[in-house]
Amino acid sequence: MTGSLTVVGLGPGNPDQMTQEALAAVTASTDFFGYFPYIDRLNLRADQRRHASDNREELTRAKAALEMAAKGGKVCVVSGGDPGVFAMAAAVCEAIDDGPAEWRDIELFVVPGVTAMLAVAAKAGAPLGHDFCAISLSNNLKPWAIIEKRLVAAAKAGFVMAFYNPISKARPHQLGEAFDILRAHLPGSVPVIFGRAAGRPDEAIRIVPLEEAEGDMADMATCVIVGTAETRLIERTGQRPIVYSPRFLRESFQ
Repeated sequence: MTGSLTVVGLGPGNPDQMTQEALAAVTASTDFFGYFPYIDRLNLRADQRRHASDNREELTRAKAALEMAAKGGKVCVVSGGDPGVFAMAAAVCEAIDDGPAEWRDIELFVVPGVTAMLAVAAKAGAPLGHDFCAISLSNNLKPWAIIEKRLVAAAKAGFVMAFYNPISKARPHQLGEAFDILRAHLPGSVPVIFGRAAGRPDEAIRIVPLEEAEGDMADMATCVIVGTAETRLIERTGQRPIVYSPRFLRESFQ
């Protein structure tokens, strides 16, 4: 008997930003695996069961969900934001790739969601209006030296950068180091957007020039967006400036 496994993105936290497809997937599932705060976002029925676990247990969680689906369960694995962006969809695929043959027969669905950088960008204006990339600053799954190389490459290539996992108690220094690296390759005037809990009641959006950006301006609930030399600010009286990256590059930048 083989069931199904659906990996669902819950969005950045505002219930209005959860898609109808995600809501339908939650309604149709019987068992839910995910990080405690994400499971707590769901209004589950009495017949729906939760299997919450701590952070940094992604692969163990994925394997447990697959084991239940292989026995015929209608399983849902939940992620914040989009499940394919530094989240559970990759962990589930990795578990299938390395797991028993029967896991490949499970019906797998991945339901997209609004990821943090999109929510933060929307609050700021349109900083992702031209080419951009997303980089996780966590070195739990890759060496910091690789992150440094990617920061330099992205800065030299003119990409707007969105930073996920910018800082934690175990990694209090890395965001500051990332800013130091970028200051060697980008003008100090480049705007940096600190978007904490975008769309939630405790939302905080802050915009500073790169020359003033510090690591302690963020926490793990923050997504950081770093512009380019092309990214512009539209100043407004009594309001936060609008940040946008033009759709066309100036000839001097090409």
